[in-house]
Amino acid sequence: MAATSFAKLNATSSQWIAQQPFNQRTGSASFSPARRVSVVRAGSYSDELVKTAKTIASPGRGILAIDESNATCGKRLASIGLDNTEVNRQAYRQLLLTTPGLGEYISGAIMFEETLYQSTTDGKKMVDCLIEQNIVPGIKVDKGLVPLPGSNNESWCQGLDGLASRSAEYYNQGARFAKWRTVVSIPCGPSALAVKEAAWGLARYASISQDNGLVPIVEPEILLDGDHSIDRTLEVAEKVWSEVFFYLAQNNVMFEGILLKPSMVTPGAEHKEKASPETIAKYTLTMLKRRVPPAVPGIMFLSGGQSEMEATLNLNAMNQTPNPWHVSFSYARALQNTVLKTWQGLPENVDAAKQSLLVRAKANSLAQLGKYTAEGESDDAKKGMFVKGYTY
Repeated sequence: MAATSFAKLNATSSQWIAQQPFNQRTGSASFSPARRVSVVRAGSYSDELVKTAKTIASPGRGILAIDESNATCGKRLASIGLDNTEVNRQAYRQLLLTTPGLGEYISGAIMFEETLYQSTTDGKKMVDCLIEQNIVPGIKVDKGLVPLPGSNNESWCQGLDGLASRSAEYYNQGARFAKWRTVVSIPCGPSALAVKEAAWGLARYASISQDNGLVPIVEPEILLDGDHSIDRTLEVAEKVWSEVFFYLAQNNVMFEGILLKPSMVTPGAEHKEKASPETIAKYTLTMLKRRVPPAVPGIMFLSGGQSEMEATLNLNAMNQTPNPWHVSFSYARALQNTVLKTWQGLPENVDAAKQSLLVRAKANSLAQLGKYTAEGESDDAKKGMFVKGYTY
């Protein structure tokens, strides 16, 4: 065979391999002829990173995620008839971050860049509102999802360019942890290429974050989209997290100074059989125990479109037995849905909206302790919030 023909054949084969569903291969990392053991280097922020991670992973507390982009925040505001202006975004986020007593249940708050640099209407920095309640300020650092060439209609997360300098600026502004969200789609395969890209991007981001004093939240969200079974979700989740931790180790990431934000292991949103909280807890903890080292201090679950009550019930079920990590929450919609509906953009509703935030935060605090019951939950708390192909 001519050299040019062989090159074409090899290129075609490589492209075919990259696009195969991940479960049809032994994993993209397995093609490496030899794996060298990585040694975790001691960075200048090591002690601070461990302290920050432990503060966030403290008993009965979890994370409030208010890191929606301005466009996505606009969709939330539109649902209650408000225009997407900086003044309205400020008013809503001020409502959330100035809720008295929030620090009893919330240990960290992930903000969008606008909020990190914003002040309240009376001139107090949003960051200081958090610090006064012993809530650690966090920041979303990724630049969003874009199509991944050569994949099965999948995405990759951009934002590594300039991340080091941005992270240093965020640290100076008061942020102490970071969030980077990428996604994996089961209906799209997922392809080995997409899984490897997600894992490598997360590992590079985590290493850069730690180098600049920010505890990285590692979040490869396995989307709820699809009609697959819970067993299929478990299979994909195990392979994704295996790949993630391989590349975290290769990038010398200190596991004691990270937090995870996984999806719960559930059936696809369109699957005909729904799973009970006990089943979801069993599958999710099985996956975590097989893939996550006990050195990781905290597992902060995303809600992924579950109803407020579903997300809380599932978290509660996972805390019925001791776990090697702090198993808690990092919820956005599952903490804010009722708040928005209560507020309606009206000044006279601010206090009631703050109270509804405390109700949801307390419910999830109890779930983190394994003491939650769904007694007295409102109808709104029971409504699902799944959006197919959801983007931030």
